[in-house]
Amino acid sequence: MSAIVEITDVHKTYKTGSITFEALRGITLTIQEGEYIAITGPSGSGKSTLMNILGCLDIPTQGTYLLGGEDVSAMSEKDLAVVRNKRIGFVFQQFNLLSSMTAQRNVELPLMYAGVHAKERHTLAREALERVGLGDRTHHKPGELSGGQQQRACIARALVTNPDIILADEPTGNLDSVSTHDVLRLLHELHDQGRTIILITHEHDVALESQRQVQIYDGLLSEGLHV
Repeated sequence: MSAIVEITDVHKTYKTGSITFEALRGITLTIQEGEYIAITGPSGSGKSTLMNILGCLDIPTQGTYLLGGEDVSAMSEKDLAVVRNKRIGFVFQQFNLLSSMTAQRNVELPLMYAGVHAKERHTLAREALERVGLGDRTHHKPGELSGGQQQRACIARALVTNPDIILADEPTGNLDSVSTHDVLRLLHELHDQGRTIILITHEHDVALESQRQVQIYDGLLSEGLHV
């Protein structure tokens, strides 16, 4: 097994006028290919900043980030956009589905941005929706789906490009207990199939569903969960 994520001595500093705030203060983290890891932390801990760097939505002020052995910590925005589209599958708390499009069209979007031909897009999107149990909901728009079904559509969208990692940011935050169970079961199934999953959550019980847990507090990481 090889490392898919290698973050070394990562700092992130924000400046507003004369005020400097260090959100990350020397984060080092290695995630193995096929691992299921949860990152937890209270509001203001640096959790969102770390998620943005892991997802190539932002770059470190200092330190390195290797994704699959490639240094993405100093890439241009154009190159980062390609990495986000092809190598990272995002699952968001707010779903981020386009209300005017069907589930299938929403799942096809990453493939469209990647320049995949229409016929192949249709096939891959339908296969992804079937994998998450939405094969009979392909032509439903988000407003016609339950919260749990919308989140499963998001997971299908995350899977459709066959990314290196699935980055799930508070994926159960807006779900009831039944839908939460369904989404966590699906993440377990994906992990069992060899997917690398990074789960960002503030929920202790949800974090314990993962293979390994780390906690961020005041911009620093520690292994395990702390009550």
